[in-house]
Amino acid sequence: MELRQLRYFVRVVELGSMGRAALDLNLVQSALSQQISRLEGELCTRLLQRSPRGVQATEAGLAFFREAQLTLRHADQAVRVAQQARLSGTVSVGLAPTTAALLGLPLMRAMRERYPEVRLHMVESLSGHLAGMLNARQLDLAVLFDSRLYANGDGPGGRRWQIQPLIEEALFLIRGGPRAGRPALPAEMGLAELGDIGLILPTGPHGLRSTLDTAFAQARVSPNVVLEVDSLSMLMAAVDAGLGATLQPWAAVGRFADAAERFELARITGPAVCRVNLLCSLAEDELSPVALATRVVLGDCVRQLVQQGQWVGATLAL
Repeated sequence: MELRQLRYFVRVVELGSMGRAALDLNLVQSALSQQISRLEGELCTRLLQRSPRGVQATEAGLAFFREAQLTLRHADQAVRVAQQARLSGTVSVGLAPTTAALLGLPLMRAMRERYPEVRLHMVESLSGHLAGMLNARQLDLAVLFDSRLYANGDGPGGRRWQIQPLIEEALFLIRGGPRAGRPALPAEMGLAELGDIGLILPTGPHGLRSTLDTAFAQARVSPNVVLEVDSLSMLMAAVDAGLGATLQPWAAVGRFADAAERFELARITGPAVCRVNLLCSLAEDELSPVALATRVVLGDCVRQLVQQGQWVGATLAL
């Protein structure tokens, strides 16, 4: 038995006509009649007496009508109480710049729509800094990339985190600067094919660099790192100026409306050449109801972006 069946039945009795009730409920009369018949079947009793002049409740129908009205009033009251006690509070979420470029705005919109009473505090920083903030209890949630976190199941400093893999992102060789006089990049490249290409990368403490160092070590390749920059905007500006290439997920060019004209991309192939996005949070018993709800919304946003093809090179790990 469903609440909608109760609403349908009550409206039919109130209006004394299946046709008028169908119009009032914006239903096809046959569909309304079918729902009433299903309700009568579940109760194993006839609730309505049909006649050319309309419908009237039987004795059992009148008894059921009074109880159905009471049930619907209670249901409506439950909805009002829930709306008046909507989730409220503050939650802090940390995103790396590449992740924030794609996930930041959709997350803010989804939280505003679902939990308008929640104050969302967003922090954009490199994953190494976010890990420190999470350990210092300055963040409730953060999306991090260090594969060692996933392997160990613990955050730095011995603190226990809740860790959930979100997506795996392919990595690309991204090159900017003038294209005249040089061959175009192939669609795909292996690490061994990078040769003497000068690379601009973040430093060791950050998740992407640890992932790359692991991949290079497994491939027995020594990268030619010409510049280390711990700022995505400065790093991409250096790549755009032709000071070197970089290895990043596609999201690194997501904020450039003219990315196709400014950059060349070649997908890097091979084992371990991907970045795992991990949703890390404080331990379950330390998270507030607001933080728990935000964690669900963040996962929903990631899933929607990937399924709609807006997160290029990403596959779901949820």
